[in-house]
This record gives sequence, C-alpha cells and structure tokens, in this order.
Amino acid sequence: MLASLLAFSFVIPVYAVDEITENSVLDLKDCIELSIKNSPKVNMAKNYALAAKSRIGQAKSDYFPTFGAGTGYYGQEDSHKNYSGNNNYYSANASLNQLIYNFGKTNARVNMQKFYEIGAKHDVENSIVQAVFDVKNAYYAVLAAQANRDIQRANVQINERQYLRTKAYFEEGIKSRIDLVNAEVYLSDAKIQLVNAENNYKTSMIKLNNAMYIAYAPEYSIKNTETFNFTSEQFTPISLMTHNPDEKYDSVKYDDEEPVYTSSVEKTDILQNYEFQPYPYTLEEALNRANEQRPDLLSYAATYAAMEESLKYTKREYFPSINGRVGFTHRNTNYFVNNGMNFSASLDFPTVNIMNTKSKIEEAQAQLDVALDNLNLSKQNIYFEVQNAYVNMQQIEKRIPLLEVKVRQTLENFELADGRYAVGVGDFIQLQDAKQNYNNAQQSYVQAIFEYNVAKATLEKAMGEK
Repeated sequence: MLASLLAFSFVIPVYAVDEITENSVLDLKDCIELSIKNSPKVNMAKNYALAAKSRIGQAKSDYFPTFGAGTGYYGQEDSHKNYSGNNNYYSANASLNQLIYNFGKTNARVNMQKFYEIGAKHDVENSIVQAVFDVKNAYYAVLAAQANRDIQRANVQINERQYLRTKAYFEEGIKSRIDLVNAEVYLSDAKIQLVNAENNYKTSMIKLNNAMYIAYAPEYSIKNTETFNFTSEQFTPISLMTHNPDEKYDSVKYDDEEPVYTSSVEKTDILQNYEFQPYPYTLEEALNRANEQRPDLLSYAATYAAMEESLKYTKREYFPSINGRVGFTHRNTNYFVNNGMNFSASLDFPTVNIMNTKSKIEEAQAQLDVALDNLNLSKQNIYFEVQNAYVNMQQIEKRIPLLEVKVRQTLENFELADGRYAVGVGDFIQLQDAKQNYNNAQQSYVQAIFEYNVAKATLEKAMGEK
C-alpha cells in the first residue's frame, strides 16, 4: 500500500483559458479549466495539501540536530574587613544535540504525515472531480436550452406560415374564421413558448457562470460536445415572409410579392448530422476503473495507512532514545580565560504513565479500525454508485433510438396532416395536434440527450474521472 500510494503524482493543471472575452466561443474543456482555476474549494484543498506537506518537514526535524547558544556577563563584589575584591566574568556557551536512534518513533511519525499528505492530494483531485461534474451538468443544460430554443424558434416560424396561409384561405372563403382565430392563438402560444425558451437559455448560462465562479462574464457562446452535437440554427426560413432571426418575432416584415401557398412543412431537423455513440465500457470495466482511480477511495486508503503508522508510533512511546551532545564553553574572568569542550551520549528513557500510554494505544487501534471501516464502506458505496449510474445511463441509451423514431414518425404525421389541410380534407385542430406532437417529440428527444449526458457525467464522477 505504501509503494502504490507514494507512486501517486500530484500534477497542477495548466490552464489554457485565463478569462472570457466578449463574443468568445468556449468548449467544455475551456469551461472546466476556468472552474478549476477559480474554484475556492479546489484552492482550499490545495492549501490543505501544502499544510500537510509542511507537517512532513516538521516530523523530519527530529532527524536534524538542534543548536543552542547563550552568553552573559556576571558580577560579584566581595568586601571583608581586611579584603575587598570582585569576581566578575563573561561567559559564552554553545551546544549541539543530535538524536541518534529512537527505535523507529520518528520514522513512524514521518510516514504517518506522508500518508496524510497523499490523502490531502487525493482530496484535491476529489474537489476537481466535483468541479468538473458541476461544470458538465451546467454545460449540458445550456446545450439543451439552446436546442429547445431553436425548436421554439422553428415552431414560431411554422405557426407564422400557418397563420398567413390560413388568413389567405379565409380571405378567399376557403376556410372559416374560427381557423383564423385558432391560428392566431397558436401563433401567440408559440411566441410565449419561445420567450420561455429564451429565458431558460439565459438562466442556464447564469448557472454555467456560477459553476465556473465567474460573476461578471461578458456575452459568449459554447460549442457542442461529441455526445451533444445538435446543429444550431437548423430551422428553415418560412416561405411566406422574409425574416431576420435576430429580430423579435412580433416585428416580422412580409414580402411585397404575392405569396405562393404550399403544403410543404418547414421544419427543424434536430436529427440531422447527429449520431448517437453508446458508452464504450462495460459495468465491470467501469467498476475496475473506479476502484483504481476514485480520489476519495484513495484518500481513505491513505488515511488507513496513516493510522497504521500512528499505532506504531504510539506503541513505541515506551522505547528510549539514544542522544548525543557536543558543547563548547568560553569563560573570561579578571584572572584567567577558560575554554572547554564537552560531549556526551545518553540513553534516555521517557517518563511513562503506563495507564495513559495503554489508553493511547487503544485509541490508536480504534482509529485504525474506523479508518478500515470507512475504507470498506467507501468501496461498497462506490460499487452501488457506479452500478446505479451505469444502469441509469443504459436505460436512457435504450430510450434514445425509440425517441428518434418517434421524432421521424411525428414529422411524417405532421406532413400528412399539413397536406390534408391544404387540400381541404383535414381540419385545423388535427393539423395543430400533429404539429404539437412533432414539437413535443423533438423536445423529448433533446431532453433524453441531456439526461444521457448528465448520466454519463454522473458515471464518470463515480469512476473518479475528470
């Protein structure tokens, strides 16, 4: 255990992004680096690790000699009936004390602090894993909000086209006024849904800024990830108007030319260029990786090793220590100058309270047992945590292809309903139901992709991956 834990190397990440600039485009790696750099929790963990490292030096100090020195002037006046005089003198002394051997007490204390430092470094890694997980969740939420915003933008366009077409049909006497009123209502609802989608997007960006610990971030955008790669702005401009996507949807400018009424459905194809990639590891492989690299588990293992050294140190309190001493003394009086060297070696037995030491040993043994219980409990919790995250992710993996089929089916149904309405066979309510089903299917698909990415991030966190 000592060899494996000491092999752990603590590497401080190198940050590629220092700050967010106006209109910059960040990827997931950039956001993670900013979070690690700015996180107070990560910085506190690093400072705790530095404090633990300093305690190793304090423990090693017993290996080094101690130096002492002193100087002074002493005066004494003597006066008798037939004699008077003084005995004034100046003196200086220096000494060097060195521990020669104390039967492994210092070695156990040093090893104990080394393991504490290893545990502190693993705690740093654990805080980084948590920071990465928080950023991933916030990042995927922004991508989901962005995709839903695009869906609602396209939905507004579809309803605008339907409203214009229905209005033309009404003016020609082909459709009743109730269809026109319904078209207006659905268009208003679509605009409200777009406002909500825009608000959700802004809220998700605020949460991402919070995950990166950036209070005053300028306007920026983020890139898609490999598992969340919907193309932005896929929606097709409607054929009955010119529309600037940057303008508000209540200020649409219409063409001056006579519109051509068509039954084709302008749609946003969120499945375009999207390929779902299942997770590459089996459950057994995920569990093995978790046991090998989970920082909190490694921290518990280091704590257990430290408690073993603590027990050794406590048991060795009975043992004596062998010490050496070298001294030099200088003395200058009115009558002579005296310089002297002295040295000694001693076997020093500690003052032992048998009852107190016995109780200390029992306490150290109990702490060792607690550390072992924590280690075993952590292993069990990791097993169930990984298993639960893996099963949850697999369940979503099975849902995604079914939802993809549903999106295509509802699109086909929407196209058929649109065609039927255009030739006067279907009614407006059927058309709106088909459109709403298609819109809901797209949103459900985006939500499933979001949940999959969160489940994947949860599994990666359970495995101790960043």
